[in-house]
Amino acid sequence: MLHPTVASRILFSAMRTLSETATAGAQSPLTNPLPRSTKRSTWWKRGEHLVQHTPTGTFYCRLKLKGKTIRASLNTDVFTTARLRLPDKIKILRKPKAETGTFGDGRLKYEAESRNGYTSKKNRFVKLAPLSITYRLRCLECLRRSLVETLFHPGKTWKSLSEQARHDAFAKLDAMNARAFTQEHCEAWQSRFSDYAPSVFNNTVNTFRRVLELAGLPHDENPAFKIGRRDILEKPIRLPRPKQFDNIIQLVETSGAAQARDCADLIRFLAFTGTRISEAKQAIWSDVDWQENTLQIHCVKVRAAHDGEVTRVIPLNPALKQLLERLRYEQDPKPADRICKVSECQRSLDRACKLTGCKRITHHDLRHYFVTKCLQAGVDVFTLAKWVGHRDNGKLLLKVYSHLQAEHSQEQAAKVKFGAAPLPENVMRLSAATTAN
Repeated sequence: MLHPTVASRILFSAMRTLSETATAGAQSPLTNPLPRSTKRSTWWKRGEHLVQHTPTGTFYCRLKLKGKTIRASLNTDVFTTARLRLPDKIKILRKPKAETGTFGDGRLKYEAESRNGYTSKKNRFVKLAPLSITYRLRCLECLRRSLVETLFHPGKTWKSLSEQARHDAFAKLDAMNARAFTQEHCEAWQSRFSDYAPSVFNNTVNTFRRVLELAGLPHDENPAFKIGRRDILEKPIRLPRPKQFDNIIQLVETSGAAQARDCADLIRFLAFTGTRISEAKQAIWSDVDWQENTLQIHCVKVRAAHDGEVTRVIPLNPALKQLLERLRYEQDPKPADRICKVSECQRSLDRACKLTGCKRITHHDLRHYFVTKCLQAGVDVFTLAKWVGHRDNGKLLLKVYSHLQAEHSQEQAAKVKFGAAPLPENVMRLSAATTAN
């Protein structure tokens, strides 16, 4: 016999368990079938502001705002999870929408922050380089023209529009409220603009997002963020072989042009220093330190927000030192004179590459040529990154020139020896049985 108190506790516990099981079964649409009625119901009210879509089982928040019933999905079919998400969803729906400006307002702010600088999300002031400012404004102009074609003249191109039609379309675009842009507009723009290069497309998408953001459109309501970015395929680096490079310089130098020798010297300078063409234009003779055997390079890709160095110093390798000594002897320059007398030599390069029979190379390919030669010579990536002005300690070099690292790794692995030296290829090892006979 159980004590009456113990028996009552056991009975109470059993009744409580049965009650909770029944309640849970009533709350779960999976264990408790939906109530049958003569009229099929699509929405099942499960509580205040909480309804369930019976065909799918998904829970929704239902509110009445400004006389209009709104349903917002809670993205779950579990009753307990829906009840937890319901208060946050109600706050979001009842939160008044921020006031937004027009596309023109965002455009003007974008132009101002491009020219004058802006404060980043990390509260750091960003001052863009002149080339970056030009590129951002070019992307903005490309965005405006493509939006005009997509929204107002879908059957025409920008070149076919008259000056008056362009002016009227720009005015109409600037007057559009930021909330007037829909996902359908963005998808239409994406399909029309997808023929452009992936890098141009991605940067223009970023411009679109930023303009609408500056117009006051929140991130969650910005339809430009629905546009996916395109993958950028890395182009293989194809450079001339050493003999082809020598032939290119000789063809440029003996072409008979008025500045043929100056163009050849510019090619040598770019290939021996790894500088960008814009940096080579700024190099003057006072940048050469003959005592320290160094050359000072004026960096062009610098941002004040990153506390980037305005200049960098590279050592004079033997080929570069020989070139500078010859130019100093021939020119007898002043300290403020430019080292390279010409600013570009692309046409001479194109002609020489065509006569040599190699792939066309540009000024920037000569920078790749410098990096390739340094890596093949065994220069470590960290040091080389400093020479070419990279601030990532060589991460970009490892990514772009990974194939050279693999070749270098195989060459170094072939030098490793364990125990006895391997037999030459023309010598065959005899088996033990053959030796015994």
